[in-house]
Order: sequence, then C-alpha cells, then structure tokens
Amino acid sequence: MSIVQDYLRYNRQMMLPEIGDSGQEKLKKAKVLVIGAGGLGCPILQYIATAGVGTIGIVDFDKIELHNLHRQILYTENQVGQSKATTAQKVLETLNPLITVMAIEEKLTSENAIRIMQDFDFIVDGSDNFETRYLVNDTCVTLGKTLVYGSILKFEGQLAVFNHNGTKNLRDLFPEPPNPKDVPNCNLNGVLGTLPGIIGTMMAHETLKLIMDLPTLENELVLFSTLNWSFTKLKF
Repeated sequence: MSIVQDYLRYNRQMMLPEIGDSGQEKLKKAKVLVIGAGGLGCPILQYIATAGVGTIGIVDFDKIELHNLHRQILYTENQVGQSKATTAQKVLETLNPLITVMAIEEKLTSENAIRIMQDFDFIVDGSDNFETRYLVNDTCVTLGKTLVYGSILKFEGQLAVFNHNGTKNLRDLFPEPPNPKDVPNCNLNGVLGTLPGIIGTMMAHETLKLIMDLPTLENELVLFSTLNWSFTKLKF
C-alpha cells in the first residue's frame, strides 16, 4: 500500500492530530481477531476494516439465516445458508481491498482457542453466550492479549476492555459464569436490530483507540440503555 493510497482512503481520520500518519501506521500493522460475525460482529468488522486495520480474523462456524438479516447487515437474503465467516471475509475485501482478511470456520473450543488466538494482537468478543465469553477471556489471560468485550439484550448493551496492560479481566468482575438456565438471551427475549449496531460500533471504536494507544476504558464497565438513553460507567 502506498502513502498516496493511505492518504486518499484514510485522510479524514489521519487529519486528527491524535491519529496522523503514525496512528494510521499502527492500524495498518495491527492484527485483530473478531469472535463471531453476528449482530455485534458485523458492525465491528465493517468499521475496523474500513478504518484500515491491516489483518482481520473472523471466527464463526454458523450459517446465515433469514432471521439474522434485520441486524446482521453484512449479509443479504441471497446469502442465506452460506458461511458467515467466509461471506463476511468477501464483503470486507470488497469494502477495503488493501487489507488482509481471514475466515476461520471453526467453533471456538478449549482445544483450539490458543491456536486460533495466539497470532493476533487484539481480541474482540462479539459472541452471544457466556461459555464462549469466558473461554475467550481465559485464553486472553493465558496469552496476555487485550480483550474488547460487549454484550446486548433487548434495548441494553455492555462494553468493557479486559486484560490490557495489567488491567482486570472478566473473572475479576464476574468470577463464574451464570447458570445458562438463568440467563435471558436474544433468541427468547428478542433484540431491536439497531442495538447491536450501536454497541458493535462502540466496540470497534474502542478497538481502534487501543491500537493507536489512545485513552480507553480501564477497569470500567459501560452500561448503556437505548430505551431511555441512560449511560452508566461502573469502576471495578
């Protein structure tokens, strides 16, 4: 990628004194792994790709379904039945042909998590279940990786950064995952399609700031209700 190509594509963000040439170079060299290419993953992937993150990995073993389309806006109806990871890869390569995108069509497990995650600088968790969230968190702790965490339900979302330069991790906030029977989920309780777009964009924003060494969340959990626009930041 030439300096001219960089400038023509990214100049609106490079004009910010906090970013400039050096920040864009950090984005170009960064390797980010996104867990899940669903409601949260779609906006995360779109925004980090178009911002110029040089290498992006996508972990998802699911296929696109019709009920995904109201919130998973990387996909269209004629792609129903296709792999989310591979389809997302093709879309991102169209959005920004100057980056490298890898599709990893595997379910993340305790057996493959280290292998999949070890070569990336930052991990962004857009998964939709606590088993995966804790697996991702624990693997990040083992590998010393920074984790951007987000979750959504109905009209509410959460956002945090874990395990960054010695900060706390998910188990410091919630030591054990809840009983799955006690946890509401989007399959049973629903979600407004714009909510994952909002929270996913916030996660992408925080990821870009982390890469460029800008101020980010530190031992803080953001609670965001979009029904009444209440925004709370809790220290832990």
